[in-house]
Amino acid sequence: MSTYTAPLNDIRFALHDVIKAESLFASIGFEDANTELIDAVLEEAARFSSSVLSPLNAIGDQHGCTLDKATGEVTTAPGFKEAFAQFVEGGWTGLTSAPEFGGQGMPETLGMATSEMISGGNLAWSLFPLLSHGAVEALKHYGLDWQKEVFLKPLVDGRWTGTMCLTEPHAGTDLGLIKTRAQANDDGSYAITGTKIFITAGEHDLAENIVHLVLAKLPDAPPGPKGISLFVTPKFKVGQDGAMGERNALRCASLEHKMGIHGSSTCVMNFDGAQGWLVGEPHKGLQAMFVMMNSARLGVGIQGLSQSERATQGALRYARERLQTRAPKGPLLPEKPADPIIAQPDVRRMLLTNKALTEGGRLLAMHAYTQLDTAEHASDPAVRERAHTLVSFLTPITKACLTEWSIEATYNGIQAFGGHGFIAEHGMEQLARDARILTLYEGTTGIQALDLIGRKTAASQGAGLKLFLAEVEQFIADNAANPLLAEFLPALGAKAKEWGKLTIDVLTRAASNPEELGAASNDYLFYSGYVVLAYWWARSVAATAHSSQSEAFKQAKLETARFYYARILPRTLSHAAGIAAGADSLMAMADERFDA
Repeated sequence: MSTYTAPLNDIRFALHDVIKAESLFASIGFEDANTELIDAVLEEAARFSSSVLSPLNAIGDQHGCTLDKATGEVTTAPGFKEAFAQFVEGGWTGLTSAPEFGGQGMPETLGMATSEMISGGNLAWSLFPLLSHGAVEALKHYGLDWQKEVFLKPLVDGRWTGTMCLTEPHAGTDLGLIKTRAQANDDGSYAITGTKIFITAGEHDLAENIVHLVLAKLPDAPPGPKGISLFVTPKFKVGQDGAMGERNALRCASLEHKMGIHGSSTCVMNFDGAQGWLVGEPHKGLQAMFVMMNSARLGVGIQGLSQSERATQGALRYARERLQTRAPKGPLLPEKPADPIIAQPDVRRMLLTNKALTEGGRLLAMHAYTQLDTAEHASDPAVRERAHTLVSFLTPITKACLTEWSIEATYNGIQAFGGHGFIAEHGMEQLARDARILTLYEGTTGIQALDLIGRKTAASQGAGLKLFLAEVEQFIADNAANPLLAEFLPALGAKAKEWGKLTIDVLTRAASNPEELGAASNDYLFYSGYVVLAYWWARSVAATAHSSQSEAFKQAKLETARFYYARILPRTLSHAAGIAAGADSLMAMADERFDA
């Protein structure tokens, strides 16, 4: 069975030594979030994820959720409901929410660290509270005063959970095609009618009410995405006075049969004239929904990070225990019939790849979340605007790269186990199945790539990229005489310059051929991700100089950084070639010749 131990040492190193969380938090108004409090929160999250959630991981996979077709009620796997009650009792649902709504007002960056551990303990279980946070953000920014009062407090304290109802059988990425309709009622509410699919935690037995945020169109809606409105539509009706009433006219019609995350209820939801309340302005629903979606995209990136960590732990543990053949330079354990497979160079390649992508990815994610906190709480409007631009730029990189790297990490984990990795009892094959969804929901990798090169680069004239490259250039200048970094800074500087040149080249070509952006998007995304990690590995090495971590820990950081620069950063060569190749070779073949 796969087990999980929260990576507290590395999370502490990232927060305290690299990000310098205490001083950062204090600078944006979180004076209470000092090192002592941060560590106390981390330790309790580690305990909960390792001792409560991790033992339920395989149980959720084996039992899944069950639907009573007569009532539409869903029962979660054994132990899930009890774990959720402990989660609520511990105050985790409101960790980063505003105190005015009953939350603890902690930084999102700290919430990110706890979310990684919770997802690492049990990915499927972590999906039940995940979207509540996004629902809170959407209602906080766009809800009417009475909606904030009525819906936010029970969402924050965990009595209710939230969902995001976008997708329909015929409308996924292109939400302008949705058919769900909203008709005005006499009391100011709306009757919502339509079918939504792939609704995470759309129905379950963990909370007393479920708050669905539903995209629908009003009768006078203009065509396309400009005609979409957002409605808050609870499982049990809720009046403007906050009183919870009768069951609403909505239900789970079926549970999706999935490749993985069996412990999560992924629902087809039918709305049959259900009572909903308009959130924000008519026809401006996408604006409000994107607040929720961007929160969820970063959250999914953290889920990818968590599965990479869990796969790395399992592979490392097995590689140290499994005795097969002899080490290339001769017996390490002459008294044994064979040596541990960790002595084999190719096994070490897989372990180091996982370690480099996971630990570097943790800092990429933390950087995004620190910008999220700064954009929300800094006192200087210019600082807030800069942070908003940077987190918008980093969001598609974080979501796509961390989830795609989780596929690589779980694949490497199975390879390290060999045939035993394919067997359910070891838990590695579950990680591979569970991680696969992360590259798909909240926007596929292709959608993230288009978002990065289109909206976040071309449309903004490279605003986010310029900010990030300026940060890299400043770091290089500040450390020009740092002997620890002498072997890394030339390569980092060269890649940063190449990134800027590649961007200008592809945008220039796109000015005369709009297909160029899509043709370059995937390679551009991963080129960006690998250069970002090169920066964070250099930052990690620099941070070891003042870290209180053990000498072994700090030496491991240096050696992993060397591996990253020697073995993984060169992947950018292939991606640069792909970007430069242009659209012609992709678009030349006629559709009918694909099966010729």
